[in-house]
Amino acid sequence: MIVDMSGEGQIPPAVQERLLRLQQLQETLQTVLSQKQQLDLEILEIDRALSELEKTSDDTVIYKSIGSLLIRADKAKVISELTERKELNSMRVSVLTKQEERLRSQIKELQEKLQKDLRPVT
Repeated sequence: MIVDMSGEGQIPPAVQERLLRLQQLQETLQTVLSQKQQLDLEILEIDRALSELEKTSDDTVIYKSIGSLLIRADKAKVISELTERKELNSMRVSVLTKQEERLRSQIKELQEKLQKDLRPVT
């Protein structure tokens, strides 16, 4: 540990950089988790919509929301669009899960290095 003239301990620049990097990784992880949660909720909503569409007959009039408008739509086309959106969201969740795992691993590794760096010298 480097000590200045006043006797107060200073954190070496390398350790400061690691601390900053750790903070950045944690913020990135929070963003990834938030995005993943939003996608999971959207998938749940799509599943509910698909479930309701399965209960309706083919001649039932279906409307879909486009902005602040409701537009009449073909049931098969709506089911196809929802299924495609669900698949896309599922792929995004998969990518975010891999990113989450990588970030958690990097955070753990950095925390271990910082613990070694900040241990008192005996």
